[in-house]
Amino acid sequence: MTKVISVILALAILHRATCQRTPTISYITQLQIKDIGETVELLCSVQYGQDYPVLWIKVNKESGYDQLPISTNSALIIKDSRFALRYDQASSTYTLQIKDIQETDAGFYMCQVLISISNRISADVELQVRRPPIISDNSSRSLVVSEGQSVQLECHAGGFPTPRISWRRENNAILPTGGSIYRGNVLKIPAIRKEDRGTYYCIAENGVGRGARRNINVEVEFAPVITAPRPRLGQAMQYDMDLECHVEAYPPPAIVWLKDGNVLVNNQHHSISHFATADEYSDTTIRIITIEKKQYGIYTCRASNKLGSAETQVDLFETFTPVCPPACGQVHYGTGVSPVSSGPLIILVLVITILMRNIYTKY
Repeated sequence: MTKVISVILALAILHRATCQRTPTISYITQLQIKDIGETVELLCSVQYGQDYPVLWIKVNKESGYDQLPISTNSALIIKDSRFALRYDQASSTYTLQIKDIQETDAGFYMCQVLISISNRISADVELQVRRPPIISDNSSRSLVVSEGQSVQLECHAGGFPTPRISWRRENNAILPTGGSIYRGNVLKIPAIRKEDRGTYYCIAENGVGRGARRNINVEVEFAPVITAPRPRLGQAMQYDMDLECHVEAYPPPAIVWLKDGNVLVNNQHHSISHFATADEYSDTTIRIITIEKKQYGIYTCRASNKLGSAETQVDLFETFTPVCPPACGQVHYGTGVSPVSSGPLIILVLVITILMRNIYTKY
């Protein structure tokens, strides 16, 4: 009987000693990095914590440690079918499972044991969620600048891991910085030229998904640049001749033709036409109709926009042989003589030929 009492007392002392042990967190899952849609399990092993509340809490460290309790002991607090909790009594491990991970699930998850009102122990694990790049609204958009200005294109993107930013031009054209690709958030062009206009691509990549791209159209305003493909042209009197010049400018310029300081307009002597081949390119042509002696000389093509003006000259001189084009098929007659169409003339020749053959056949 004495031995039995001794065993009971020993067990009581051992139990009391056990109950007085302070709980400890012996294991917490390390950093977890997951893709959206995957499943993660966070483990927390607590020794000597059977008589104490054990909680999983989501902590937002960016907003002053805002805390959201998820579970207490083996019961979930939040009602979300993506969350589940298991408790393994043998290892005293609380396992928090999150399925179909979303971007908003990223953050710190704390395993906490409440010992008293003023005493608690905790350990946390970070869940990082890989996110494809998204280009931020504060990135550059299309812009219009004047030639010679300093230009700075910016591109910022969110995502995890942190996206890498690179720049390209349409059709892999050479960048103002040199080369076909530039890496960095800011693309600086100290003094932009008209040749630098076009579409720039900001590309954000981090290995998740297909990346993101923003098209930034850079339009450069510049003063007109004029060229005459044929600065000297000859034509015979009484024939037509086309004078041309090509204009490169933005904004689109006002274009005029002049001779002897006078602005020319459409009339029986001149026909002027303009053709816009692109936003920055225009072709202009003046046709001198039925050239007279006084119409030979220097013609000026002038283009102007808000950034300046430019002009070039075309010399029209007299020749004795008509130049084709535009004189191809042109037939001119003296005063009082009416032109005869070539069609009836050909028919008349054929009729005469047939009649002559019939006469020779008879004789």
